[in-house]
Amino acid sequence: MKQHKRLYARLLPLLFALIFLLSHSAAAAASLNGTLMQYFEWYMPNDGQHWKRLQNDSAYLAEHGITAVWIPPAYKGTSQDDVGYGAYDLYDLGEFHQKGTVRTKYGTKGELQSAINSLHSRDINVYGDVVINHKGGADATEDVTAVEVDPADRNRVTSGEQRIKAWTHFQFPGRGSTYSDFKWYWYHFDGTDWDESRKLNRIYKFQGKAWDWEVSNENGNYDYLMYADIDYDHPDVTAEIKRWGTWYANELQLDGFRLDAVKHIKFSFLRDWVNHVREKTGKEMFTVAEYWQNDLGALENYLNKTNFNHSVFDVPLHYQFHAASTQGGGYDMRKLLNGTVVSKHPVKAVTFVDNHDTQPGQSLESTVQTWFKPLAYAFILTREAGYPQIFYGDMYGTKGASQREIPAMKHKIEPILKARKQYAYGAQHDYFDHHNIVGWTREGDSSVANSGLAALITDGPGGTKRMYVGRQNAGETWDDITGNRSDSVVINAEGWGEFHVNGGSVSIYVQR
Repeated sequence: MKQHKRLYARLLPLLFALIFLLSHSAAAAASLNGTLMQYFEWYMPNDGQHWKRLQNDSAYLAEHGITAVWIPPAYKGTSQDDVGYGAYDLYDLGEFHQKGTVRTKYGTKGELQSAINSLHSRDINVYGDVVINHKGGADATEDVTAVEVDPADRNRVTSGEQRIKAWTHFQFPGRGSTYSDFKWYWYHFDGTDWDESRKLNRIYKFQGKAWDWEVSNENGNYDYLMYADIDYDHPDVTAEIKRWGTWYANELQLDGFRLDAVKHIKFSFLRDWVNHVREKTGKEMFTVAEYWQNDLGALENYLNKTNFNHSVFDVPLHYQFHAASTQGGGYDMRKLLNGTVVSKHPVKAVTFVDNHDTQPGQSLESTVQTWFKPLAYAFILTREAGYPQIFYGDMYGTKGASQREIPAMKHKIEPILKARKQYAYGAQHDYFDHHNIVGWTREGDSSVANSGLAALITDGPGGTKRMYVGRQNAGETWDDITGNRSDSVVINAEGWGEFHVNGGSVSIYVQR
């Protein structure tokens, strides 16, 4: 008996450890479904309250399964009203009086740090927006010798050499040398699009400079986009931007990045920059690049040139959603995945429905129509492939002057987020076998209680589809979590169910 007691005494701690590991493993499995939120739209009010909004929203985001947030550019732009893409001083996060303001459009550095702390306390990662293609809002002009180039073919020079006054001198008088003593001059750039002396808008390439060659070949060479174009063949520039990236990550305790306008930046530099920041911070630093082109080949080329060391937004999938939403039931829903990143490189695809560039009134306007958005969100949130992102403008509505603004749809998106958080686990079965009605199922995972689902979407008439959800779910009663259908489905002994969807709608059935 004493031996048994001694054995029991030895085994008891091991038993507790095993129970802990099993419970921890189940919790880990339940948290595997990452969901990213772009926490801004283009027309956010210039009230300096956005970082406070983010902090106040952190508990809500965590409750609804948001595991990461992409914040807008956090540094000083050309003015207080700058959305952030006219980047002026990358080291001024709302701390110094520059461009007529201390705060940015979104608030102060301290408020941002408080918001990030609140998000981190709820296990939500934070991805910083990285705008390093150009600099805007220079402090002074410089006399520079330049030539004009053809906007449609940037390799073709269309003028002789001329002297222009270019906005290329960045002194940062409000910040001085705090954090960095690097000052920018014309020779740190390749070109610009404004001659202050003549008040002329042209694309000017500076004397002795060449466009960075490892970029998109649109317009002959698409290095130049706007403002003063940063020269990534200049060693001082590359060293400074790498140094800043490490500082930015450490200063805000970021967990990753969104890279802006990468088709205009030397691909090999972006690869090296990501590797450098990861090495210096010792963190994974999840990174997704915005390469805006509806062409899988171009996106694959970028992934190859950057050694697949970060992800890309699935732009082709967005355009499939847009097409499906605008064709009045004439779109072939079986082709939703054709030519998409998620179909070829699922672990490198960040899937999305809309963003700040595609919303009404913006440069890449291609807004998915409102009726189709719940279908699109079901597609990216309940399937196993891709890293889905939801858009602030879809959750809370957009605020621009356009009469075509996006209405707040959180009441439609919340049930789909719940489906992702609690039910979208296990083996997937696709039913892309009808022009209008397509569906898929997830069998569920034994480590996630009651998981598994069956989803149907249609851009035309409603109907039914018989789908397999796994024999382990036999006898269960499943209901539509979206509330669009009131009927229930009982899974038969072989693991099949007959699921229903209304016309132009979505239904996601889960265990009662």
